[in-house]
Amino acid sequence: MQNAIDFLSKYVSRQLANLIPDGFDSTDAINEFLPAAFEQTRICLVPNQQALGGFDYLVSWHYAILLYHLSRQMWLGTGRREQAVRLFLLNKSLNGLDLFYEVELGRRFIIGHTVGAVFAKATYGDYGVFHQGCTVGRQDNKRPVLENGVVMFPGSRIIGDCRVRENTVLAPGVNLVNTSTPGDCIVFTGEKGRPIFKPLNEYYADRYFLRRENGQEET
Repeated sequence: MQNAIDFLSKYVSRQLANLIPDGFDSTDAINEFLPAAFEQTRICLVPNQQALGGFDYLVSWHYAILLYHLSRQMWLGTGRREQAVRLFLLNKSLNGLDLFYEVELGRRFIIGHTVGAVFAKATYGDYGVFHQGCTVGRQDNKRPVLENGVVMFPGSRIIGDCRVRENTVLAPGVNLVNTSTPGDCIVFTGEKGRPIFKPLNEYYADRYFLRRENGQEET
């Protein structure tokens, strides 16, 4: 593992130097916080049915999750914006992902095909699945709450005062604006853009994650 950490530290440092050639050196901070970020990334991937081979820095969504955790660990550990924001910009440049280091996602999540995904400072549960072009956003001071097992398909949006209850799946292009869901449902777009909730008889996130019957997984 230490060899992987050493390699990734140099890899991230070189990318930052090339992307933002302003002479700012984040090497020491990367060395300090990368082990914790790598562990957080591992926790995301361990129960993931699409990542059973483990972390691969050449798989863009694996690397995107690592950069998010690294930027967040830096910010939590130092409170210094100038280091964390450079990693945020690197992630956005490489993966088209707008995921700020102040956003706290759940402990386990997937961001598949990261391009165009945008995350506001909302409340996020575990086992979230987010596909390309999805948006979680605030409206004025109203921010969504996403419970466990929320799945957002491409182009779906959750905006404003929404409580998206556990095991809710948003079909492609669905817009939830100041609208909550009952949970255990799939949301489709109905007439005049109004959401339609149809019952869901499976825990949909289990298509992506390997969970134990008691809801806990190997760590």
